[in-house]
Amino acid sequence: MKRQSAYVNLAKWFEYLNDDCGYENWSQYLIMKLKKYPLSTGLDVGCGGGWFTRAFAREGYQTTGLDNSPQMLDFAQQKALQEGVRGEYILGDIATKKLPKRFDFVTAINDVINYIPKSKLSAAFKNISGALKKGGVFLFDISSPCKFAQKIANTVSADDREDVTYLSFNRVQGDEVTMDVTLFTRREDNAFERTDETHTQYIYTETEIETALVANGFTLVETEGHLGENKTNSDRICFLAVKE
Repeated sequence: MKRQSAYVNLAKWFEYLNDDCGYENWSQYLIMKLKKYPLSTGLDVGCGGGWFTRAFAREGYQTTGLDNSPQMLDFAQQKALQEGVRGEYILGDIATKKLPKRFDFVTAINDVINYIPKSKLSAAFKNISGALKKGGVFLFDISSPCKFAQKIANTVSADDREDVTYLSFNRVQGDEVTMDVTLFTRREDNAFERTDETHTQYIYTETEIETALVANGFTLVETEGHLGENKTNSDRICFLAVKE
């Protein structure tokens, strides 16, 4: 079975399989952070299926979604059309793509930064800085080293539903995390079709993130755990930085 790149097959199922992650509360937490600043236009980097992009747009922000997966962008555009939410979607990798216009804020939510190889992190932050107006806000998170060590390393994740079964075989080597994902999806003839893809993430420390931010013209304003919880044992660390 040929193993494909990340989100080639998972794209159409991603939001469905993550329906227990608390998208509504998560998006409201992010909006609360953004409302502390006078912002109107935003770029949602690694927008995926577009849940947060749509949430920001419904809140009144003019939001553009950016993702390097054509399949994810197709899903995001379809969902936006179905829900009557206006927004622009751009195909591209933030580590290599310079944006043609500047925004008031940039977000990168739900492991987006973890997907960026360490050799490309500074380039990605440089392009994000270039996409922001002076004083613009960069709001993002990472999966914490604690999460990778305690919940991801050498585990199997599974989700079995009527129309899809998800399996992820996870391993950690140094600061690189490999997740071999297998999907069994129900076809119209009720038979199940198997597809396989590989996801690679990278473990970042707060120090690595702050160093890359400062090197690319940001001031780190605050860090906290997921939805504002204590960072110590949190699965996620949320960062808010401002472009100098």
